[in-house]
Parts: sequence; C-alpha cells; structure tokens
Amino acid sequence: MGGYHGGTVRVVGIITFVVSAVLGSAYLLGRGLVPDPPGNGSTVVTGADHPEYADQSAPSPAEASPSHAPDLQPGGPDQPDGQTQDPNFGPMGTRVSTGTGEVALTFDDGPNPDYTPQVLAILRQYHVTATFCVVGQNAQAYPWLIQQIVAEGHTLCNHSWDHDVALGSRSPDRIRDDLLRTNAAIRAAVPDAPIAWYRQPGGAWTYPVISVSRELGMTPLHWTLDPSDWRAPGATPIATAVVDGARPGSIVLLHDAGGDRQGTVNALYRILPELAGTFDLQALPQRGM
Repeated sequence: MGGYHGGTVRVVGIITFVVSAVLGSAYLLGRGLVPDPPGNGSTVVTGADHPEYADQSAPSPAEASPSHAPDLQPGGPDQPDGQTQDPNFGPMGTRVSTGTGEVALTFDDGPNPDYTPQVLAILRQYHVTATFCVVGQNAQAYPWLIQQIVAEGHTLCNHSWDHDVALGSRSPDRIRDDLLRTNAAIRAAVPDAPIAWYRQPGGAWTYPVISVSRELGMTPLHWTLDPSDWRAPGATPIATAVVDGARPGSIVLLHDAGGDRQGTVNALYRILPELAGTFDLQALPQRGM
C-alpha cells in the first residue's frame, strides 16, 4: 500500500505542475494580447497661442508667385480692350493706390498681443499713422488693442471674421453676416468706430464679396506692394522689398499677426525712417475714398 500511495502522490504532483505551467502560459499569452494603459506622460499637441492662418504657411520656393494673391494690378487680364484703366483701382474695382503722393502702410490679421503693441510703439516713435485690417475674432479677443489703434489715430479696416480666404465663394447672405459680425466686434471695443475699408483675406476677390462690402459702406482695399512678410523671411528681405519697391501712392501690405511677425516688427526700424525721408506716410482716410 505504501508503494501505491507514494506513486499516487508523485502522479498528483506531476499533474499539479503541468496544470500550473499551462495556466501560467495562458496568463502570459493573455497579457500579451491586452494593451498597456496609457502612461501619465502622454503629450497633447496643440496649436500656437496665436495660430498661423492656413493660407500663410510658407510655401516651397517652387510654389506661388511673389504675391500670394491674384493679379489685380491696373491693366490686368480682364481690362476691356481700348479702355484706359484708372491706376488707382484694380480690374475688379479694388483700391490699389492712395491716389496721392502718400504711401500707406497696412497691417493685416491682428490685433495680436505680441506684435501689435510693438508695431504701434514704432509707429508712434516715428510719428506715422497706418491702416490696420483686423480679423473679427481677434478684435473680440483683444478689444483694448482696437481701442489703442483708434486712440493713436490709425484707420481700421474689416478683414473678415476668421480670415476666411474662401469667403468670396459663399452666398451673399453669408458674406454679409461675416462682415457685419466683424464690424460688431470692432464696435464693441470702440462704439461708432469708422470702418470704411474691407480687405479680402489672401486677396481672393470675387464680385459677390466686393458687392457686399460696398453695400455695407466699405471700399474694397487691395495693395500695390507685397513684400511677402507673411512668409516670415526675416527683417532684411522685408525691409529691402518695401524700401526698394515703394512709389508715390503705394499701398504696402504687411502683417502684425497670423504667424511669427517679429521679422516684420524689426523691419519697421529701417522701413519707417527710410520711407519717411522720401514719402509722406499716412493712414488711409478713416471715412474712405
């Protein structure tokens, strides 16, 4: 009986070992099929505090012409044969010149709490006024900057609610709602502020957006000179393009928001004294033309 009992114990022990091994393997296999929980150090990627507008991402050298907008200069492709184009207006009726010997600096996409105060300080230093084409959602976010722009004698321009480059392709009602919403945000900061100008983001003009802006009492504002500061090439290329390209009546396109604009800010330290030695630098009329 003792031998039989001992054999039984050995068999039971072997069975127990085998079962344990099988169960352990199953556990390990199951663990391998279950993903580990996310760690506490996972990173959430967010946009910049002051986002760069999608149409202003720097293109490759092979992309785009020097200006990122359609050719709306006098003598453009849709000028009727045999007619002399008014040099103050583009083919779709957008304003492309001051119409005088004055040069107008315009700043798009703000206000921005990082760059707009710097631009205002430099303009103040050189006793120059300019035109600020403001985005509605930025005007709503930073009303004190709208107040400062107006208080220092600069001109305001509507630049759409959220920099919608495709706004001109939308229905007239939607265009109207966008522009009215932007004007309301501006006037929430400065009641009765004159807003006599509208600039279409990206210069992507269409007849509907021109028609609606005029209906609301705003002159469609294009530009003469685009130094492509929206590409953030640095202060020297921006300043050189403006100083070399400016002519009597030029409307200069610059940006104080929509991306890294420190190069534009720094370029003003050369642009303002050099242009002021040759031209009268003035904001566009607050009541339009």
